[in-house]
Amino acid sequence: MEAGEHEAGAVDGDRGRAGAVQPAAGPGTALAAPPPSPPVEVTGDTRRRLSLIGTVVSVALFLASMVVLWRIIGEISLAELRNAFAAASVRQIALAILFTCVSYLLLTGYDALALRQLGRSIAYRVTALASFTSYAVSFTLGFPLVTSGAVRYRIYSPYGIKAPTIVGLTVIAGITFWLGMSAVLAWSLMRESLAVAALTGTVVRLNEGLGIAIVAALVGYLAWVGVKRRSVSVQGWRLELPGFRLSIGQMLLGAGDVCAAAGVLFVLLPGGHGLSYETFLAIYVAACMLGIASHAPGGIGVFEATMLIALSHLPREGVLGALLLFRLYYYLVPFAFALLLLGAHEIGARLGDPGRR
Repeated sequence: MEAGEHEAGAVDGDRGRAGAVQPAAGPGTALAAPPPSPPVEVTGDTRRRLSLIGTVVSVALFLASMVVLWRIIGEISLAELRNAFAAASVRQIALAILFTCVSYLLLTGYDALALRQLGRSIAYRVTALASFTSYAVSFTLGFPLVTSGAVRYRIYSPYGIKAPTIVGLTVIAGITFWLGMSAVLAWSLMRESLAVAALTGTVVRLNEGLGIAIVAALVGYLAWVGVKRRSVSVQGWRLELPGFRLSIGQMLLGAGDVCAAAGVLFVLLPGGHGLSYETFLAIYVAACMLGIASHAPGGIGVFEATMLIALSHLPREGVLGALLLFRLYYYLVPFAFALLLLGAHEIGARLGDPGRR
């Protein structure tokens, strides 16, 4: 596919056309997409000013990323890290790296599905770059609507993707994540309700009831978006939500990503823990949700505390070592790689476009 973007045709067969981000309708305003506006000519001065603003944002984001990276590394004890490496086998580390790659590969599908819903077509190499870097940065820095949105805008804007579309893309990608995480939590709570109750001190009926309630909510959402076109207002713009079939795709994609990410930590746990993968999924998802609710970058501190409490029957040193390695392989290594890719992308863009210098 050629790099660039164009209006896509009907992509969601049960709804007839792709979703779009449109100005919110006021009294007497039709909800249909407005006619295309004539192209706006950008002068050289305006282009240079926009380029300067983009550069400032990129530099500020990079510096903030480096500060956070430095602080996180400073909080890691070299002795603990050394012990964690010593305790983990080559097989465990290889599997952790494999699951990390699978998770981030599936994350690139988040943007692909969102762009499809928005009626945009972008070359996969661009989508993969924007997806990987935006998630690797936002997972570490937190505030995903701001951090991932800034990274996406910097990468997608040369292809005609405007700020309102970036907001819509970010919202749809977020829906993918929550649909997948909810499906995984419901499945593990109902399948392993007894084991989860033993770990968390809850009762089986409560876990089963919560799982059933989540399933009911998911079915209700799918029915809601399936019977007719649904839209939400995002910052004054109307965003059409994915229909039934695309929502099913979102749920499966999100569930696969969550399962792969959980697999990274699961394979790093000390041997002989006796936990089934399904039981571990419920603990992992709950820890992720608490981390997200804390608004701490990557849920750091909250996620670890939740896992340490839930897995208190295991040797604390082994669990802590696994958590340190999980932070390293799933957060810090992709974060550092994303910074390198963003730097290379910026250099390449400037070398290829003299007007941006």
